[in-house]
Amino acid sequence: MRIAQIAPLFEAVPPKLYGGTERVVSNLTEELVAMGHDVTLFASGDSVTAARLEPAWPRAIRLDPSVRDWIAAYGRMQELVARRVGEFDVLHFHIDYFPFSLFSRLGTPFVTTLHGRLDLPEFAQVYNLFPHVPVVSISDYQRRPLPRLGWVGTVLHGLPEKLLTPRATKQDYLAFLGRISPEKGIDKAIRIAAASGMKLKVAAKIDKADQEYFDEQIKPLLALGHVEFIGEINDTQKADFLSGAHALLFPIDWPEPFGLVMIEAIACGTPVIAFNRGSVPEVIENGVTGFIVESEAEAIAAVGQLGTLDRTRVRDAFEKRWTARRMAEDYLAIYRRISRTDTPQLRAVGD
Repeated sequence: MRIAQIAPLFEAVPPKLYGGTERVVSNLTEELVAMGHDVTLFASGDSVTAARLEPAWPRAIRLDPSVRDWIAAYGRMQELVARRVGEFDVLHFHIDYFPFSLFSRLGTPFVTTLHGRLDLPEFAQVYNLFPHVPVVSISDYQRRPLPRLGWVGTVLHGLPEKLLTPRATKQDYLAFLGRISPEKGIDKAIRIAAASGMKLKVAAKIDKADQEYFDEQIKPLLALGHVEFIGEINDTQKADFLSGAHALLFPIDWPEPFGLVMIEAIACGTPVIAFNRGSVPEVIENGVTGFIVESEAEAIAAVGQLGTLDRTRVRDAFEKRWTARRMAEDYLAIYRRISRTDTPQLRAVGD
């Protein structure tokens, strides 16, 4: 198939360090190319891909201080795609609701994966105008705030099979990986590790929006003797980081749509101790790839049960459920389905 992937512009594809959506787009794009499909990637110019790269902006917006209005970059990218719609069998967007109005009117089959939370009230005001636009969820839980959208499938994320693999190393700490923000629960992770008598290694990004939270509430906790703050790490560092951990702590306090770090840990054979929020029950097999808990007390108890889990079995679960090839096959089934039908006509507001 002739497929266009349209990525966010905040990070390169793949991202140099942190970046969930762009990482998923990269994994999908490279797997589709490996399967023999003709793929064009619309992304920032510093992206790296085996597909045909169409630079929609010179470099990732997060790394470009000259950009003061990121919506302008997105407007430019959509116009570049619109001028070439006849070249593709299907367009796959990863930029939320931005393409809905324009591409509903152009006739080329398109689908949008919604990568973020959908429970904010302003989202309903936008998404409910487009009940027939084909959209994909990244977990069944993600759909709950907007169940009447044009859902055409749920596709769980996947990773390249050999990207992250278990390393033969001693496990002597608990790990926290991702982003520091109130909803990610870094403070809980610090308390859980302390109560368990274990060291906690933190490999995490700090967004500008969370800098004050970090400085005032988290930075003092990093001075505790059992915490080591590493900062952002890239893919080449993750296997060693995760393999050396007894478990990844995932004490979230928000409706997580997926949680890519969970399957990154599973790929390394590392169990996950995760709070029962959002997509967690769809990702973690309780008692197999980790433990699903309701509180800090339960998380502390779960640390004491980690010896009952087989890390080889954790990796086996990754190979059965979480590869990029499985993800690509799931998306191809959706592409073929929507490309065989007429693109729904946009209904007038109020119909």
